[in-house]
Amino acid sequence: MQSYTFRLKPGQDLFDSIEAFVSENKIDAGCVLSSVGSLTHATLRLANRAHYNQYDGYFEIVSMTGTVSTNGSHLHVSISDGDGVTIGGHLVSGCKIYTTAEIVIADFDDVIYKRELLENDSGYEELVVYKK
Repeated sequence: MQSYTFRLKPGQDLFDSIEAFVSENKIDAGCVLSSVGSLTHATLRLANRAHYNQYDGYFEIVSMTGTVSTNGSHLHVSISDGDGVTIGGHLVSGCKIYTTAEIVIADFDDVIYKRELLENDSGYEELVVYKK
């Protein structure tokens, strides 16, 4: 296993920047170990909804978890506002960094993560793990 730590700057897109980092570093199977930072805009897909919700304001990233891969990532994020009200959901493009985001990713060298549409399953492309 190898780990990577990187920082995103104001105005960058949280999801797109993580995807770019994963692609540039050829991470075939990894996960987010830690993430902290802040946002001025959030775009989330909430549970069991087909549409995205948009949030404007100042938010702290209080947690982020999920798998990353050059073959597709699946990330969830929780954010809180100035009153501590917290919301979370599926991370998608559109979350803009306010001051910073510090991301730590683990890269597993013995497997490859892929996303595949599985017969008689959820209807979504789901994680399939292959040994290298």
